[in-house]
This record gives sequence, C-alpha cells and structure tokens, in this order.
Amino acid sequence: MNAPSIRPAKLADAIAEHVQQMILEGSLRPGERLLSERELSAKLDVSRPSLREALDKLIAAGFLTTNAQGVAHVSNQIGKSLRDPLLQLMDTPEARIDCLELRAEMEAAAAAFAAERASSVDREAITRCFQAMTVAHEAQDVDEIARTDAEFHFAIYEASHNLMMMHFMRSIESILRSNVYLNRKNLYEHRREKDSQLREHQAIYDAIMAGDVEGARDAARLHMTTAMRTQREIYEAERRLEASIRRLARGDIVATKKARAAEA
Repeated sequence: MNAPSIRPAKLADAIAEHVQQMILEGSLRPGERLLSERELSAKLDVSRPSLREALDKLIAAGFLTTNAQGVAHVSNQIGKSLRDPLLQLMDTPEARIDCLELRAEMEAAAAAFAAERASSVDREAITRCFQAMTVAHEAQDVDEIARTDAEFHFAIYEASHNLMMMHFMRSIESILRSNVYLNRKNLYEHRREKDSQLREHQAIYDAIMAGDVEGARDAARLHMTTAMRTQREIYEAERRLEASIRRLARGDIVATKKARAAEA
C-alpha cells in the first residue's frame, strides 16, 4: 500500500489562514482597512489572483467586508455579540460597579499573564500608553487621562496573549471603555490625591516590565479594589444628596396645612 502523498497547501488557503490568524490574535481589529490588492500582494509577495481568492474566502466566512469601491475591511461584526444590547442596561451606577468587579478579576489575570508573556513589541506598546497617560496627568487633562487609561489597560490585555480573554474583553469594548472613562473621570475628580491613580498604574507597569507575575497581579488587583471602594463612596454620597434634594422638594407636591383645612 502506497503512503498517501503530501500535498502542499493551496496558496490562497495559506494567505487566508495568515490573515485570519492576525484577526484572531488582535493584530487586525474590527473596522480596520486593509491595503489595496496591489499593495497587499506586494507586501505578502503573492500573486493578485491568489490574494483575491483568499480575500473572497475571508469575506464569505464573515471575517472581512468590502465597500462599494471594493476596499476590504475587517468586519465590524467580529466579537460584537455582547456589545450593543448591553450598552443601555449597563449605564447605571450599580452596573458600573458590577463592571469594576469583573475588571478586578480580569485585570489581575491579564497583568500577571502580561508580566510572564509580553514580547518586546508588547512592552513598547504598554510603555507608549503609560507615557501618554503620564503626559495627560501632567497637563491635568481629565478627558485625555481617561482615554489613555483605557488604552493602557487594552495594551495589557493584548500583551496577555490569552486569545479568549482578549476577545471577550473586545466583545464588551464599548462597555469597558465607557466604564473606564466614566470611572476615571469620577475618581480623578473626587480623589484628594490626584496622582494616586498614576502611582497605581506605575506599580502595574513596573511589575510587568520586571516580569514580576505576582507583583503585577497584586498591583492590578489593588488598583481595581481602590477604584471600587472610591466609586462606592461616590455612589453613596450621590444617593444621600439625591435623598436630601427630594426631601427639600416635597413642599412642591404636598398640600399645605391651610389647603388641607380648607378641604375638611
């Protein structure tokens, strides 16, 4: 009996698998535009017919979409199943705290994985994000602080090299970015020590750069625990204020003694 022949993989299949793997790893993100066929075939050093066949396969599989001009983009539908339906439900103080509780566990694990697995490219990305956050703090630009904070945490998720974790967090990216943004603004504006959050991020950053797995885990968990405690204090203070305002406003809807007497 003859041994089965080993056939080389078809070039179009190899190209499709390469691009698909980049999407899976997060190197290519939802909505990103690919190069033109001519540029992409030159970059990958493959023929345009083989490239076109590979792109058609990825479009059919739902990984890519094309616009009216035939330009290919990574599909915006990838990992989107948890995003939109939850956005309105999650826009409450209670849900934001729930999100913080989830993040406390995920951030700790991601930081530990990043300390253990981050490549030199990952470390450079995390460093750029941390430096941008530092500049925003120096400028006391709250909006920029919130934005760079979110970027820093997403860079750590990518550096974790845990595909399930990364794609799960990307699936709730809109919620997560909103949570980071709103909480960051709240916490920055309410904390007496404005630099305390930067110091907490510095501890996470230093541990990851040092490859200190447990140190990174502990620093991330401490950061999230502190955020949750401060957020709960803010929430409780807001509830007390609202209750006080309602008591002051009761006179607008409760009949006076004189009006009650007139009705008797």
